[in-house]
Amino acid sequence: MIGVRTDLALEARELWNETAEKTDEIPGVDAFEETINGFKVTTVKILDEKGERELGKPKGTYITLETDPYIKREEDAFSRACLTLSEILKRILKLEDNDPVLVAGLGNSDITPDIIGPAAVKHTMVTRHLVNYMPSQFDFLRQVAAIVPGVLANTGIESAELIRSACEKSEAKTVIVIDALASRRFSRVCRTVQISDTGIIPGSGVGNSRAAIDSDFLGVPVISVGVPTVVDAGTLAYDLVSQAGANAFEPEDFKAYGGDMIVTPREIDRCTGDMAKLLGYGINLALHRDLTVEDVNMFLS
Repeated sequence: MIGVRTDLALEARELWNETAEKTDEIPGVDAFEETINGFKVTTVKILDEKGERELGKPKGTYITLETDPYIKREEDAFSRACLTLSEILKRILKLEDNDPVLVAGLGNSDITPDIIGPAAVKHTMVTRHLVNYMPSQFDFLRQVAAIVPGVLANTGIESAELIRSACEKSEAKTVIVIDALASRRFSRVCRTVQISDTGIIPGSGVGNSRAAIDSDFLGVPVISVGVPTVVDAGTLAYDLVSQAGANAFEPEDFKAYGGDMIVTPREIDRCTGDMAKLLGYGINLALHRDLTVEDVNMFLS
């Protein structure tokens, strides 16, 4: 729907279904829901060019994990959330046992809603140097390197270019890119994780798109992991009045009032900290064999 800004394929599918005279059968799109360890997981597969046109997203697989039990601090929810995220990642990663991986945390560390990528890297087990220099002690771990490329305004270099250099140097077979996203619904902000095999365009969620980070540019598979941390003000206003039953408006009606403003939770620092830890731990469990959350705690302590 024109004027509604979202990075989530789940929401693009919802918008399509909400459009008048359309049914659940979207041409070129397959979707299903399941529950894993008590968490709702939705998979949207865009199969061809028809699906790309309908949802406005590249062909590929988009998996959304809803983390409500973790946010509500249910019993053992963090461990279950980490295991669920790792299981989803294992489905989409195409790795051999010894394939090196590069993890890239995108975003501006000086802006709290944009800190998800750099913060998640702090919870990532960086092991490339250990496996290379002390193989007898660490040969049970995968070689994982990490980079926080910063933003163009601070470095003068596109994040995609820095990641490509790091990918070549580390001989990574796959790159996992972590970034903040935009949602259409405030209820999904800092409560959902989207995993995709299509790569990512940094800054697209807030209208500041940079060079694409994908397999075409890097030459290896790129898995994107994102968490929505903001909602476009106009999109939020439209969504709220629609839920209240005022259906006479269109998304563009609110653009003149919201402008380029974005909305984020008051407790965004805590929210991004919680989600960054979940992402880092989930990636660790997915990349290294037979690890537990307790093992990761010990490694990172």
